[in-house]
Amino acid sequence: MAARHEEIAEELRQAIDRGGYPVGGTLPTESELAARYEVSRGTVRQAVAALTAEGRIGSRQGARRVVLGNRRSQSFAELRSFAQWARAMGRVASGHVIDQHRRPATPEDVERLMITPGEDVLQVLRVRGLDGELVLVERNVYPLWVAEAVERIPADCESVVHALYEDIGIIFAYGEHVIDAVAAGTQDAELLGIRRGGPLLRIRRVTTTHAGRPIEWSDDRYRSGTVSFAIANSIGSNQLVRHPG
Repeated sequence: MAARHEEIAEELRQAIDRGGYPVGGTLPTESELAARYEVSRGTVRQAVAALTAEGRIGSRQGARRVVLGNRRSQSFAELRSFAQWARAMGRVASGHVIDQHRRPATPEDVERLMITPGEDVLQVLRVRGLDGELVLVERNVYPLWVAEAVERIPADCESVVHALYEDIGIIFAYGEHVIDAVAAGTQDAELLGIRRGGPLLRIRRVTTTHAGRPIEWSDDRYRSGTVSFAIANSIGSNQLVRHPG
């Protein structure tokens, strides 16, 4: 029989999955949850700690706990977080920064990040793994207002989304995505251990806050055979879902 805190954690997971606590929304306070489930606040803390460890919620000092992701995090709507998707699939994500530097914004940066021409941006090159296998090269560009927080993130951080929330309270709320296929250049081939010219699945994405302020734009390139995408169509919705390859 599951311990009471495990039962509460599962009920909260289900509520998050149903949209009862949407991404960007907050959970009730410990006192409110303790009263609802008729348990001690210590039991509630154990349940909440499990959700925090899974990356579903974030907890900042003096702030209400905010929902960062759900079990539908493999869906297109949650594509922004590779680590959340990996956890939802029972996989282990890893990441490592190869290069990070500030540079003048290009015209593309200006357009995608809605910044002033001449401003600097932060460019980050990162490789990501899944269960110890290198699967993805990320090229992220950040505006100056978030650059210092990104620079504080450890080079081997698993989840940038979670780290930025914990540090400065940023919530990645919306994303616009373009998916196509490209051939691996010299750098991609070396980083992923594949032949030059091999096929890569590319996803270009601009992610914003709830207010529509761009947080980053990125160019993500997946090694062939590591992930796939499936579309489920109906009259009412079209959902694009990411799967392991």
